[in-house]
Amino acid sequence: MCGIAGMARFDGAPVRLDDLQRMCAALAHRGPDDEGFYVAPRVGLGMRRLSIIDLETGRQPVHNEDGTIWAVFNGEIYNFQELRRDLEGRGHSFYTGTDTEVIVHLYEERGRRCVEALRGMFAFAVWDERDQSLLLARDRVGIKPLYYCEVEGRLAFASELKALLELPDVERTVNWTALGHVFTFLTTPQAESIVQGVRKLEPGTTLTASRQGVRLSRYWDLEWATDYGRSEAEWVEGLRALLDESVRLHLVSDVPLGAFLSGGIDSSSVVATMARLSPRPVKTFSIGFVEKDYDELDYARIVARAFGTEHHELVLKPDVLPVLEDLAWHLDEPFGDPSAIPTYMVSKLAAEHVTVVLSGDGGDELFAGYDRYRVESRERRWEWLPGPLRRVLGALAGRAPARVKGRNFLRHVALDGRERYLDAATFFRHEEQRELFSPSVFDLVSAADPRRDAMAYLARPDRHWLSSLQHLDVKQYLPLDILTKVDRMSMAHSIEARVPLLDHKLIEFAATIPPELRLRQGTGKHIFKRAMRGLVPAPVLQRPKQGFAIPLGRWFQGRLSEFARELLLSRAARQRGLINPAYVEKLLRNEGAHDLDFQLWTLISFELWARRYLDQASRPAPAPALKSEPLVVGPATTAAVRA
Repeated sequence: MCGIAGMARFDGAPVRLDDLQRMCAALAHRGPDDEGFYVAPRVGLGMRRLSIIDLETGRQPVHNEDGTIWAVFNGEIYNFQELRRDLEGRGHSFYTGTDTEVIVHLYEERGRRCVEALRGMFAFAVWDERDQSLLLARDRVGIKPLYYCEVEGRLAFASELKALLELPDVERTVNWTALGHVFTFLTTPQAESIVQGVRKLEPGTTLTASRQGVRLSRYWDLEWATDYGRSEAEWVEGLRALLDESVRLHLVSDVPLGAFLSGGIDSSSVVATMARLSPRPVKTFSIGFVEKDYDELDYARIVARAFGTEHHELVLKPDVLPVLEDLAWHLDEPFGDPSAIPTYMVSKLAAEHVTVVLSGDGGDELFAGYDRYRVESRERRWEWLPGPLRRVLGALAGRAPARVKGRNFLRHVALDGRERYLDAATFFRHEEQRELFSPSVFDLVSAADPRRDAMAYLARPDRHWLSSLQHLDVKQYLPLDILTKVDRMSMAHSIEARVPLLDHKLIEFAATIPPELRLRQGTGKHIFKRAMRGLVPAPVLQRPKQGFAIPLGRWFQGRLSEFARELLLSRAARQRGLINPAYVEKLLRNEGAHDLDFQLWTLISFELWARRYLDQASRPAPAPALKSEPLVVGPATTAAVRA
């Protein structure tokens, strides 16, 4: 696990080592154990390493036999030993025991199609000295991040946005399209960042940069091809086998390993499988709340007792103000999902005991666990009503006060298919953004429709409606919210989070399960619960769905309310002139309503980001002392390798 950064120049100017060093210093939390660089006339590669596999010889950058191929890598390749055996049989020689070196030799064999053979989570860069090209690649579902930009004749990349902001010619200009996406869906878009000109490499995509320019290529996408040829018992058997295989692969580590345990079915299934496969008690980590109706510790304890785990807990209190600025720095971009807070805290707890954790993320998207699927199933029944009548009901909903019970139901009944689902996932609607932003800013953020990509994902008439909704969530909500949160909050504490439910073979298998087995009679995860019956304690399987939520409404009635007012109506916020203070006042007066809590939280996140990244230059936290001397290699070293 690492933080990676680098650049390729095709304008004849040299790459500067000090640029790479500043970029990597901003990523020190992702790799406190080691640092390494490769610098040649047209390329520079840098990394910060968190040592997980091959602790002694696995230093990066890694090269091939003659020094013509160099790579830096962030992630884990779970089938690397199998790939290595095949490559050795083809005559390749290895000098480390790392999965990074497998990528180098696989690239020699297959070029950019090397990604198709990889099973794992990854973001990597490969420099090919022979044809002077740079390959960037990101894993299939976006577990590991990768940002890039083209400025002043060079392409630069990094694991986090803050590293690119260390380059003086990357301007801190707001991307208004991305800002509109934040206030609509809580996150920035798939391919864009909050900074104009800095982009994200999308999941399942490669980028090739050379003198001929930059080319993007998608190497994987998820197909929902329903298979009605299996019995329910066969689906159960297949799920169990694939989960066992995935967890076994995710347990490979040369450092202490544990698991996040929420008490839900997904994390409990991972822990149950780990306990069966591990020779030692599993270390588990859970977060609870003072507010009992949000607290899941009782269920986590049931699982911990059932499998004899070494269990650790932390009860989160309403006073989270001391960590908010740290969260803003690590998140890089405005991020409206407040569950980043408990994720940050459980990562901090785990870091006191282990270096690697497994989590249960991905189960809701694959097996239809979210309540919104159930709600959509119910609301679809009203589509038999004639369109004019439904529009009348929608008009009545529009005139009703915001807190009137049933208002959202009538609003949704008036909408069709895709519009209804997206409306339910929207936090600031178009008319609300008109009030929220100053007039000039509203013109900028509304120039592009933030729902465009989502509408395209939902547009397949040949796909079952449930598969369409799940596909949208796998493509957007999962990488942009869930995986971003887990990656940034775990790496903030220098631990690696692995997600065995998102092994691509398990994902592809889940996408063939009939929708009727995923959502049955209003109950989500039907087939997954069947597969886990007898393995996971019955109280966990039978409990209702509870998301990883925090009691925002109550927190906004305490110290967080005063903090929000002082922050959002501060002199700095007013002088920036982006947000309408009168609308903020309106939101603050209505504190306590669920939707408004998320709106206020998004505003807080944006204001903290603006103060940290717009109003002042980014300053990385002090880099921890390295456990080894930094490795710097360049043309002279390459020549020695060739000899």
